Amino acid sequence: MAKPVPFDNLLTRLIAESQDVVLLWQLGVLAAAVLAAWGAMRLAKPYLDRPDTLWSAGRAGIRRVGFPLVMLLAVVAGRDIAEIWLASTHLLNLAVPLLLSLAGVRLVVYALRYVFEPRESLRAWERGAAWLIWGAFALHITGLLPRIHAAMEALSFQSGSHRFSLWLLFQAAAVIVAAVIAALMLARLIESRLMGVTQMNLSLRMALSKAVRTVLLIVAVLVALPAVGIDLTVLSVFGGALGVGIGFGLQKIASNYISGFIILLDRSVRIGDVVTVDNKYGEVSQINTRYTLLRSGDGTESIVPNEMLITQTVINHSLSRPDVRIVLPVQVSYDTDLERAEALMLEAAHGQSRVILDAPDNPPRVFLKEFGDNGIVLELAVWIRDAREGQASLRSDINWAIWRRFKAAGIDIPFPQRVVHMVAPTAA
Repeated sequence: MAKPVPFDNLLTRLIAESQDVVLLWQLGVLAAAVLAAWGAMRLAKPYLDRPDTLWSAGRAGIRRVGFPLVMLLAVVAGRDIAEIWLASTHLLNLAVPLLLSLAGVRLVVYALRYVFEPRESLRAWERGAAWLIWGAFALHITGLLPRIHAAMEALSFQSGSHRFSLWLLFQAAAVIVAAVIAALMLARLIESRLMGVTQMNLSLRMALSKAVRTVLLIVAVLVALPAVGIDLTVLSVFGGALGVGIGFGLQKIASNYISGFIILLDRSVRIGDVVTVDNKYGEVSQINTRYTLLRSGDGTESIVPNEMLITQTVINHSLSRPDVRIVLPVQVSYDTDLERAEALMLEAAHGQSRVILDAPDNPPRVFLKEFGDNGIVLELAVWIRDAREGQASLRSDINWAIWRRFKAAGIDIPFPQRVVHMVAPTAA
């Protein structure tokens, strides 16, 4: 059994053996390992693609790390066999830690996707992050990382008493990303705990979760910067410039963010409320830090800046109580039996399941609104509790029922008409 070779000498010895036939045998072992891993994953594909939601996450993880792990086992087995005949196996020794680090990195990055909301854009981010981290491992294993580190340290500039190099900036970015990911993981855990407290109002839970996330992100950045040797006092100039920018150019964005927290805290507009703002009617489906999403009855969604919900008049149809009053005007001719028309209109209202009939204070009623030019205007007023379902379908159903009953009873709905009196001409 050959002695283990240090990682920092693997690449140099591999280059020295590049003209040796031993290298060709090692390449053959790697090719056989690739074929073995490809065949194993090909055979496991029907099992991994089964539509079973119970173990879907585990199967997805196996799809990501299965190939490098199977290839790693094949390379280890091939290396042990090759060491019997070959004098050295530096290429195989180099492949083992690379494959092991690739499997570990892909598994860790795949686990991080549960920190964020599932989106299609995360797949590309996951793959890019995995290859980036694995590339750093590969450079470290092959011994090239110290040379790259020295070159990045040589690229530097002086700012006052502080020296900033390319390596320091890269290190700061990496630490900040790691701190932000840790903050998001903790915020996601706290958010799941808060959403499980059903005794608390939903808007208050969302406000607390968003506030916790914002505070954790700020703390993560403030902790990460001193960890890499960057003094926070250097950011004082940047903080002053940011304050001036918020005061002038970013005041609308800052106002929307602050208005979002105010809406969530004072609970004047809540998720599920039916509101009318800026001539837009719909149900509040989301309250984000910058905007509120209204979903109308026809499926369209309106993005309303949070500042509008604070500075403009908002009609909340379900703030204190879910009951909403609907008025349907109907015009009948002057020779109509109004009591008969009233009874038919109330009968049409009682035939609708959405109309409230068990409330003694708000029963369906018919009002005589006015005596118009062409007929008498009656109003049917009904109350409903499910305003989020919309009013268009209910209005249509009631109008259809009134029309059928009026037509069966011979009640006319008048159209515009004029009475003209002809005056006889006077004698000359």
